[in-house]
Amino acid sequence: MPNDVYLQPDAPDPIHSDKIILGIVRDYVPDARAVTGVDESGGEARTYAVDEGLIVKVQRPQQLRPRTSLEKEAVFLNHLRCDPQISVPQVLGYGREGDIEFTVMTRIPGVAVINTVLAGKARQQALYALGQTLRRIHSIPQEPLVTTRLFPGDADFDDVAERFEETLTGLIARIKDRAVPWGLKWTVEQVVDKAIAALPQSDQRVALHSNPGRTHTFVEATTGRFTGLIDFGDAYISHPAWDLWRWNLPEDRKAVLSGYTADRSVGPEFLQTWRVVMVLSDLVAVAYQSDAWEASRDDLRQLMETW
Repeated sequence: MPNDVYLQPDAPDPIHSDKIILGIVRDYVPDARAVTGVDESGGEARTYAVDEGLIVKVQRPQQLRPRTSLEKEAVFLNHLRCDPQISVPQVLGYGREGDIEFTVMTRIPGVAVINTVLAGKARQQALYALGQTLRRIHSIPQEPLVTTRLFPGDADFDDVAERFEETLTGLIARIKDRAVPWGLKWTVEQVVDKAIAALPQSDQRVALHSNPGRTHTFVEATTGRFTGLIDFGDAYISHPAWDLWRWNLPEDRKAVLSGYTADRSVGPEFLQTWRVVMVLSDLVAVAYQSDAWEASRDDLRQLMETW
């Protein structure tokens, strides 16, 4: 898999004036009144909130990279409208104004999970609904997306297997450098080797959201009810189980899987691939999230003992 390369890291990164942003959005929403906020999260795009329900998303020039694309996101979101039960932003316009690449879209109501407290039954219900949404996204016709050539990713199973192997083996050094007790009778190398060996042959490949985690999953602030999924700019093609690993706590991942399989079951090949994804997610938690280490270690033990 190619590593991220920023194509023009020294390019200026201006915050555009209200006049420029309103000039863009009024081509699609003539009665737009005011810029009400600017998101400075530091990602590949900067977003400007307009009025109560509009977003203008602008590519940050110095953050331009091959795998992230506003055009790809607009194409994906427009295609997802074939299933009205998929709750994602609606694209009102995409284009360029001089050297500014932009998308004008509706705003998903609520707040990102990362910005609220979501626990207990409300958390499980929200993640169940997220799983249902991901299954719908993976079930739409794929050919219209593949033929755009905007979606990078895996052409065959060998590519999928390489993605798993590179990601899993890349975690070994990080884990060894951390001062946490490993506490398992298997070395991290043995865990990785066993996971790679367990990966079943599969022809399943779909366009993935890429990161349907806490930053991009939206819920109602008061009830925790799932409201939608945002940010499809890093979408790529691979095995659908790759979209189910971003929630590191084992009970969270199981809630997502329950929603994913609620309307239609999956086969044993998918579940075996999902188990490999569980190992990957546990190792990521060990490598980067000390608060999730205990649950992830116990989950790894159970997975290894049942393989």
